[in-house]
Amino acid sequence: MTGQTGPSHEGYDPRTDRDPRRVDEHAPGVSHHEPIGLRRRLSLNRMGTFDWDLDKGFMNLDPGALEVFDLHADEYDGAPLSLVARVPPEEGLRLDAALSQALQDGSSSYGAYFRVQGRDGTLRWTHSQGRILHDAGGMPYRIIGIVREASGELADSALLRTLQQERQRQTLMVQQTTAALARALSVADVTRVLTGTGGAKRFGADALVLGLVANERFEVIATVGLEGEVPQDMMNSRLDDTLPLSDAVLSRRPSFLGTRGELIARYPRLRPYTDMLPTGSASFLPLVAQDTVIGALALLSAEPSVQSTETRNLALALASVVAQSLQRATLFDQEREFATGLQATMLPRRVPSITGGEVTVRYHPASVGRDVGGDWYDAISLPQGLTGLVVGDVQGHDTHAAAVMGQLRIALRAYASEGHSPETVLVRASRFLAELETDRFATCTYVQADLESGALHVARAGHLGPLISDSARHIYWPETRGGLPLGVATAFGRDHFPETQLFLEPGSTLLLCTDGLVEHPGRDITTGIDALSAAVRAGPGDLEALADQISDHLWAEPGSEDDMALLLLHRLPHPGAASSPRLRLHVHQADPSGASEVRTSLRRTLDQWRVGDVTHDVEVAASELIANALTHTESGALVSVELLAGAPQRIRLEVEDRSSQWPRRRSPGETATSGRGLMLVEALADRWGAEPRGSGKALWCEFDVPDGAGPA
Repeated sequence: MTGQTGPSHEGYDPRTDRDPRRVDEHAPGVSHHEPIGLRRRLSLNRMGTFDWDLDKGFMNLDPGALEVFDLHADEYDGAPLSLVARVPPEEGLRLDAALSQALQDGSSSYGAYFRVQGRDGTLRWTHSQGRILHDAGGMPYRIIGIVREASGELADSALLRTLQQERQRQTLMVQQTTAALARALSVADVTRVLTGTGGAKRFGADALVLGLVANERFEVIATVGLEGEVPQDMMNSRLDDTLPLSDAVLSRRPSFLGTRGELIARYPRLRPYTDMLPTGSASFLPLVAQDTVIGALALLSAEPSVQSTETRNLALALASVVAQSLQRATLFDQEREFATGLQATMLPRRVPSITGGEVTVRYHPASVGRDVGGDWYDAISLPQGLTGLVVGDVQGHDTHAAAVMGQLRIALRAYASEGHSPETVLVRASRFLAELETDRFATCTYVQADLESGALHVARAGHLGPLISDSARHIYWPETRGGLPLGVATAFGRDHFPETQLFLEPGSTLLLCTDGLVEHPGRDITTGIDALSAAVRAGPGDLEALADQISDHLWAEPGSEDDMALLLLHRLPHPGAASSPRLRLHVHQADPSGASEVRTSLRRTLDQWRVGDVTHDVEVAASELIANALTHTESGALVSVELLAGAPQRIRLEVEDRSSQWPRRRSPGETATSGRGLMLVEALADRWGAEPRGSGKALWCEFDVPDGAGPA
């Protein structure tokens, strides 16, 4: 096989692709439009042909193909192995693999890219494509094909890939920036996105400066990536053309500079701050929203460059996204300021002073979102030296909730000021809310406090109960009965809010709060209650400092989505008063579940005091004495339990009633169903007795705490 494909007439020379009867196109006076031979056409396009006889192993290369392989005619003997000098082994393997696969599959053609090493050692891409001829039996016997220079082709493809990758990168930048700013509600949120981790890189820059127009002045609100602090005269300046961002605002046109030198030359006022600025290119973009320039954005890079059209368009697109986000955030801040202002006017302007104690309050609006909530607090001076304390929450997080809260707070304050009991106050407040014909309900805890005696009368309407911290920082959440939320209770005909009587010892603190302080999305409320208990236990002794620590750190740390109201009442210690741990509870004479609630609170308190096995004996004795008071007198029972210091420590239990009838020990028979209460007390207690108490009496008993038990 010779591989000759030229004309077969006499005189044709296949080695030169010349026909002597044709006119030489390069001869003087000959038209350049004369026909060009096939071989010449291929050679002009860096392409040649080959004819490969598979049976003989001979492959003929025409001059064009030799040129592609950078071979002279005397350097090639027709054997394919002669090409090893130009085809590196790894490239030969790639070519052989493509051909072998085609032969194995019975294909009629194949093609492959491979690299050829020229005389000067450079590698360039080549493409081979051949037609495989088969005999009658289907066996391949000859391949006729072409080889061509492909470096330019692949370079164009690489350029296209690079451009495509750049477009993908730019698209990703816009998408990421848009997604991040879409979640930004306030101006502070927008600045956090721009100055946070990867903020400037998201814009393809190394440094970023953002400013807004306010009262005919330009105020910088965010910077990142600059060396050192921005001078104050640059943070807030008048609008003129001496600074690039102000100039962008006034001209409403962006400017793109290639180097820091160009920037200083155009704006000499920046010369003293040269070291602060990156050395590379800079873009200054006006932020336009609804045809109004609201600010400007600077993007600064460390590398000098002439920014392409695509880069400039990307910067303008990102500036548009930032402008829209800032406009939306500005409107959000204005609405939120109005809403929080409305909420603030609904809350008490001052807290009255209290004889024998002090009160402090805190309120925080929700940390996220536009809407305010219906949380409120109140402290009310009542007749006979009493004090009313209120914490509540109207359903919803909008201005309607705040408006309902304001009306309900005023109504509840009026009912309380008339001197009604806590239950009556909540009953009337529930009916008032139901008559407003609103779809909102409210939860509330109302406490009527007498700091002279320490008595607390508590009523709840679907709200969190109080926390009490005594002078020794023992924390407990007393069991307090309650009813349905205000409004709902009236709608269901169950506007009953039973009272619970507690006692606040001298030096102790009462805490009331809304659920925004202890409840967070995705977290069990008991976790928040435990965290609040720990914060009070470890908090500062000063009431104001304690309120600050709870409201500013415990509430703000997880980023609460709810608003929060907090009220703290501290009963001042009496001079010389004992600071021993004490619990006091009241059992109403007509309350069948009161004794059970006392036992639960008593058990929890004794567990906190760590008094050991004596807990069971105290609980049994308390049950018997309470039952004795409720059965044989016409009054309720006031239960007190105190941990007395000494060696050994003692638990003193007292049950007080208003009957002057002295207890009488009986001797019940085997079949008697009563009369064994005092016998049990005598058997369990280390000592017991009775004492007169004004209008009534008190039965008491003491239990020695085992060695090793008791609080440290």
